Amino acid sequence: MPTLALPSPYGTVSEYTMTGPGEFTRPGAPIASRKVYAAAHVVPQMTADNTPGAPAELDWDATLAYRHELWSYGLGVADAMDTAQRGMGLDYAATCELIRRSAAEAADVVASGRYPALAGRTVRDLVACGAGTDQVDPATVEPGADGLATVTAAYLEMLDVVESSGAKAIVMCSRALAKVATSAEDYLDVYAKVFERASQPVIVHWLGTMFDPALAGYWGSEDIPTATATFNRLLAQHADKIDGVKVSLLDAEHEKQLRARLPEGVRLYTGDDFNYPELIDGDGELYSDALLGIFAAIYPAASTALQAYDAGDAARGRAILDSTRELGKHIFAAPTFYYKTGIAFLSWLNGHQDGFQMVGGLHSGRSIAHLAHTFVLADKAGLLLKPELAAERMRELLAVYGIPQDGSAPPEAHA
Repeated sequence: MPTLALPSPYGTVSEYTMTGPGEFTRPGAPIASRKVYAAAHVVPQMTADNTPGAPAELDWDATLAYRHELWSYGLGVADAMDTAQRGMGLDYAATCELIRRSAAEAADVVASGRYPALAGRTVRDLVACGAGTDQVDPATVEPGADGLATVTAAYLEMLDVVESSGAKAIVMCSRALAKVATSAEDYLDVYAKVFERASQPVIVHWLGTMFDPALAGYWGSEDIPTATATFNRLLAQHADKIDGVKVSLLDAEHEKQLRARLPEGVRLYTGDDFNYPELIDGDGELYSDALLGIFAAIYPAASTALQAYDAGDAARGRAILDSTRELGKHIFAAPTFYYKTGIAFLSWLNGHQDGFQMVGGLHSGRSIAHLAHTFVLADKAGLLLKPELAAERMRELLAVYGIPQDGSAPPEAHA
């Protein structure tokens, strides 16, 4: 196995020998034990102006090929979500195009019967897409009736884009709604209008401030128990229009309590990229399904774990998920909103994109020491599936950062 000289956060460089890929398998039949969506990233054109503020120009072949990779492992895809850099580089026009293309690709997969792991699945099973309000700049709206009407119209416009594509809709949290809402009732009223328009049940997403600080005070309060009470009111009032809820607060106990109170028929899709092993495993009575960004990075392990659950071997399934936990905690470490950098980094190392770039310049969101530790944890979890390619690409990146791989000492730091 290849050996590399890797930097640490402490300024030192030490040798690391890779361990090789894990024994992961694609399923031969649909996964039945849990309902799962992996939130996928987007791949930019490598020659585009991938700098902050530039319009997103996507490599559609690579972006859609990554979704095929996830589908081939029996996982659904959550698209046009925060993992796809929604609100952090993916502009509104590119978002709408992504939804249309991803759903059309899913429809082709369903029609062709290409993957045994998806037999009998629908387009809505294969792809769920975010319906948000990012066509509205929060700076342009003010609290009050006019602002609420503008946000509601934006939600409905986006919902129509998603539903007309054939995808399942995920009602995302809205920065603009956080700006214009003045009470819990404002949130309840806006969401009620969205649910009324929806032709099929939707997923409701609650995204915490660790992912997006602009969502402070969502549901009308910065106090989580108070916000949760409003959230529960929303679910109880509209249970027939809700497929499930995705909760991304990184608080396992809160999720368990919320899960126990859900109306009948409403799923809890965990969005907890720290505690997903225990939440998916469950407590013997209840478990969480999943809609996770980390699953886009660990999809071979996630699929193999779910296959073990299907086979009645929960202990093995839990052990496989546990083996990826440290990687998940590292990729999603604070500042958590830069987790997308780690997802794209692993995609590049595994050969799913030609270069380590992201729209909006987000590939610069993590240090070389952070990326080096991501490399180590991914290798230890068996998730660098082509070790020689991953090592070659990592060496190229290290060289750019001035870290030699020829046995010579690294340059001394200057005060």
